[in-house]
Amino acid sequence: MKLLFLVVVISLLCARGSAQDSGFGLGIVIGDPTGLAAKAWTGSDRALAFALAWGGIGNDNGYFHVQGDYLFHNFSLITVSKGKLALYYGPGARLRLSENSDTRLGLRFPVGLDYLFEGAPVDVFVELAPTLDLIPGTSFDLDAGIGFRYWFGK
Repeated sequence: MKLLFLVVVISLLCARGSAQDSGFGLGIVIGDPTGLAAKAWTGSDRALAFALAWGGIGNDNGYFHVQGDYLFHNFSLITVSKGKLALYYGPGARLRLSENSDTRLGLRFPVGLDYLFEGAPVDVFVELAPTLDLIPGTSFDLDAGIGFRYWFGK
């Protein structure tokens, strides 16, 4: 964890360029679930976001989580003096494979804030994602997380 923190700090201090709204980002998300987070821009205000994560570690309800979302970004809603701050939202899907053989497939609709730093290839985000599981039965859930990504390709 110390190494990861060091890499982020060095990137912030040494990086040049503008706020990332293109390329591919890879990082982590902490919350429910916790794991790897990735994002790929498909346009100036649209992106595909993915996560490979886990939750419920240490109890009978532990699970592996895979998600994919198509996100729309509104950069004009909240203005900041440096960088960019976007409100994002969009449809997605989630697959959860649990330790007790309770596999769930559902639709999700994440809503979040994403701050893209000026002059550094990193962003930070916070997200809530209401989810409607459809398989094996209908149930409601809420995913939430905070994370960051390092951006490649710019």
